[in-house]
Amino acid sequence: MDIYFANTSPEVQQAKMRFGIVGNAPALTAAIARAIQVAPIDLSVLITGESGTGKEFFPKIIHHFSHRKHSTYIAVNCGAIPEGTIDSELFGHEKGAFTGAVAARKGYFEEADGGTIFLDEVAELPMTTQARLLRVLESGEFLKVGSSTVQKANVRIVAATNVDMAQAVARGKFREDLFYRLSTVQITVPPLRDRGNDIALLARKFASEFAERYRTPAITISDQARAELMAYRWPGNVRQLKNVVEQLALFDAGNDITAEDTRAYLPDSTTMPVFTPPSGSGQSSATGLHSYEAEREMLFSMLLGLRREIEELRAQIGEKEHHSVKGAIAPDTSTHLTAEQHISDQQPPQAAALVRYTPIETRIPDNHPVATLTLEQTERDTIRRSLERNGGRRKATARELNISERTLYRKIKEYGLEDI
Repeated sequence: MDIYFANTSPEVQQAKMRFGIVGNAPALTAAIARAIQVAPIDLSVLITGESGTGKEFFPKIIHHFSHRKHSTYIAVNCGAIPEGTIDSELFGHEKGAFTGAVAARKGYFEEADGGTIFLDEVAELPMTTQARLLRVLESGEFLKVGSSTVQKANVRIVAATNVDMAQAVARGKFREDLFYRLSTVQITVPPLRDRGNDIALLARKFASEFAERYRTPAITISDQARAELMAYRWPGNVRQLKNVVEQLALFDAGNDITAEDTRAYLPDSTTMPVFTPPSGSGQSSATGLHSYEAEREMLFSMLLGLRREIEELRAQIGEKEHHSVKGAIAPDTSTHLTAEQHISDQQPPQAAALVRYTPIETRIPDNHPVATLTLEQTERDTIRRSLERNGGRRKATARELNISERTLYRKIKEYGLEDI
């Protein structure tokens, strides 16, 4: 028997083989067994775990082992759909319901009637959409956008999130009644750092697949490199491991990978946020939490720090200019730094990468716009410049600003930046 699937029940082995799941960690095996056990019973299931752990496999397992397996399965990334259109995407709309609705359209719930819908990043749903979803869970009824006709859908809902939902409820970001309806059964996917030897199994699998797909000489992973991989915390989990192994397989093709080779591709994980499992999940708590309030607070802190630096720079340039005029000599151009140069010496690297400002060549007068820049104006300018640098690509912009795509979409709409 393949070591990937040793010591597991036939059903768990079947699920691993069908969906390409590698690993024998007890927590992973228990999560798969739990998904198989709940599959025949039409209960709502909430999948929790850090980003990159493979939560997307569990709704497929549940669908495959249920009586709905021959019906439609639809996966919806709730965090990737703009707030203004998500109701239409989920529940459909009538012709003329809003600008651009040139024809009636079915939503995912109507399309998946009789099947399963997987709501990934369910914590991203707006409160109004949460109310609509609660109605579907309670009665199977929904309304298309722009319609007054009640429709019914026989759909099983499986949701997933990397957010601590209990804390989201406590902060008023998620409806408590919807949380309890979604989490009739909870399944927690373990992080990669808690899966022991699975890290080595996965690394070997990814290296082999890469060599076969791209016809490159296969790499071999030394014992020292394997120990290095297993000692790392893997904040990005399986997704990050695959990225690292594929880089090694590309740039060190045919080589025996050493610990030094491995370390070159492993970023520092000590400052990266880690998912906090829900209370009662049986998982040990970790520090850090994905939170839009935290993202906004971090961005504001950086912007406020930038503003202080600009004010200090303005004062320094003004003082230099004053002394230069008093001494009847030309200004010392060595002090004419750009705001970006000044910040890069004072702020952490991510702040310097985030914000770009035009050079300041002379003293900034008191009535200059920078002197009265509001926090909102600074935030708008930061987002606009990042969008321009990334050619309007929202995903790349959100990654550069270190905020979620939903937060970025909301800010773009709030500040009227849709045309960029």
